[in-house]
Amino acid sequence: MSRLLEGRGELGSLMRMATLIERAQRHLRDHLPEEMREHLFVGGYHQGRLALITDRAVWLTRLRYEQPHLLKQLNQLPGFESVTGFTLKVRPVRPTQPPLRQVRHLPEKAADEISICAKDVDDPGLKSALERLAAHAERKP
Repeated sequence: MSRLLEGRGELGSLMRMATLIERAQRHLRDHLPEEMREHLFVGGYHQGRLALITDRAVWLTRLRYEQPHLLKQLNQLPGFESVTGFTLKVRPVRPTQPPLRQVRHLPEKAADEISICAKDVDDPGLKSALERLAAHAERKP
């Protein structure tokens, strides 16, 4: 385990690359306009080019204009002198926080009407779905 954490094991080069990518991402975000920062992700490094990923095409267009400035800033960072350019990509990025769950309330009267409808339905799948829906009603104790 200590060999792995110190970077001497088989995964050492992978861990060093992940650390470098994280440093590059932080550095580049610091040199972008505020509204763009959270939309930039560094995806990797291949043949002198750093892959920059954004979640929308509008940010990609803005990144194209920022390339010369970002490259100059990145080349000043120790370990990134050999970066010659960027590969820009648009990829949807999963949100870091799950979306808020919307809670809906079913009044007791509506549940009663749905239950009545379920009794008259012949299709077993639909009948079961209606009964499950009616079970979500707000019943008074």
